[in-house]
Amino acid sequence: MASLNVGNLGEYLREQRRAAQLSLRQLADATGVSNPYLSQIERGLRKPSADVLQQVAKALRISAETLYVRAGILDEREREELETRAVILADPSINERQKSVLLQIYDSFRRENGYAPAPGTEADAEVASDTKAGADAEAAPDTEAAPGTHAGPHVQAGPDADAGKDHDPHS
Repeated sequence: MASLNVGNLGEYLREQRRAAQLSLRQLADATGVSNPYLSQIERGLRKPSADVLQQVAKALRISAETLYVRAGILDEREREELETRAVILADPSINERQKSVLLQIYDSFRRENGYAPAPGTEADAEVASDTKAGADAEAAPDTEAAPGTHAGPHVQAGPDADAGKDHDPHS
């Protein structure tokens, strides 16, 4: 009845729980998931939902995406893309507008290389229009450079951009 993927998931969860030095009961308390249910997951008898996996990942301080891949909910390439997005979104050194522009550029490169955006990411039409808007907004500085840094020349991203040349977006 249990698939190989679920067995691998259970073994992995047991290893992670033991590495965190938690008993099943402690993990159950931390996740709000019953002790018997967690035991069944570890033994490969149950396939948990994404919500349960997210709670377990949070309690064990591991990547939920890794658990999703092991449970067969997410494929490896989607996990890598989601983790890349998570790192960009978590970076405190760039502002929200910069994060948005960076993710749009990332999506455009993925499409150019034949990969579709992961589920839940922006639609192609939105990315195309927002990338242009983001590039125009970037050309008009609205914040000062951080101490010890300099504001370099703006290089427009997009299909009509020439590498290394400054562009007037209004010409």
